[in-house]
Amino acid sequence: MKAVIVFTSLGLAAICPQVASAHHSYASFDMSKSVKLTGVVKEFHWTNPHSFIVLSTTNAAGQLIEVTLETNGPGYLVRQGWKRDSVQSGDKISATVHPMHDGTPGGSLMSVTLPNGKELSAEVTGPRPVEAASPAGENKNDK
Repeated sequence: MKAVIVFTSLGLAAICPQVASAHHSYASFDMSKSVKLTGVVKEFHWTNPHSFIVLSTTNAAGQLIEVTLETNGPGYLVRQGWKRDSVQSGDKISATVHPMHDGTPGGSLMSVTLPNGKELSAEVTGPRPVEAASPAGENKNDK
């Protein structure tokens, strides 16, 4: 019985990294390109494992369309200076995204410029906001 449990555990351990890797794949996005979109926020979903912005914008033909911009979950976004209410329905924003490989509207959110001009990074590797410095001039986020 112990052998069955050990082999089952080893089998699950062997496939779990592949499942996690597949879930967090950016294969549907063209990570070598970036596109700037401007529009009005229809919805903002502050959810795990990914947050989303649904943006009303116009396509090349001038037609009104909705695009879904996928980003990281709240845990990552908070570390980049986001708050649950950073983006609200009705906000006119500019968003920089990695577009979809297949050309469908949407993309992986890189950054957003809010109506007040503040830019928020949405990338895990993006710069962290400098909100407060210690007397020695060190950023508290660098620790």
